[in-house]
Amino acid sequence: MRKILLFSIMIFMIVLNISIRPVYADDGVTEIFSGADEFVENGGNIRVDKLKLKIFSNTMANILLGIGTAIAVIYSVVLGIKYMIGSIEEKAEIKESIIPFIIGCSILFAAFSIWKIAIIIGNKFQG
Repeated sequence: MRKILLFSIMIFMIVLNISIRPVYADDGVTEIFSGADEFVENGGNIRVDKLKLKIFSNTMANILLGIGTAIAVIYSVVLGIKYMIGSIEEKAEIKESIIPFIIGCSILFAAFSIWKIAIIIGNKFQG
């Protein structure tokens, strides 16, 4: 067993040594800053349609919230049915799984509520 372990470690070290290649990524600080300046200049030419962005983000938020709500409702219905027809052990397991379910639902709805509040406050400051 010890010989197999030693042999496998040696093979691993050989493969590791063969697969390591040097990296020549440093072109100097001036090259990095010139690339950053070029990126910023190109970004200034892009115009974002705020109305389309607002419509898209609202649509995606409503779709994701709807999917999350549907999953929560379906899961709660399944848990309820299992609880009604389950044995004592199954009821105990379902009671244990209710706490993470409630925490997950709270996180889901709190996240979307916080996001909506942030959007509303941001729109008031923007004008």
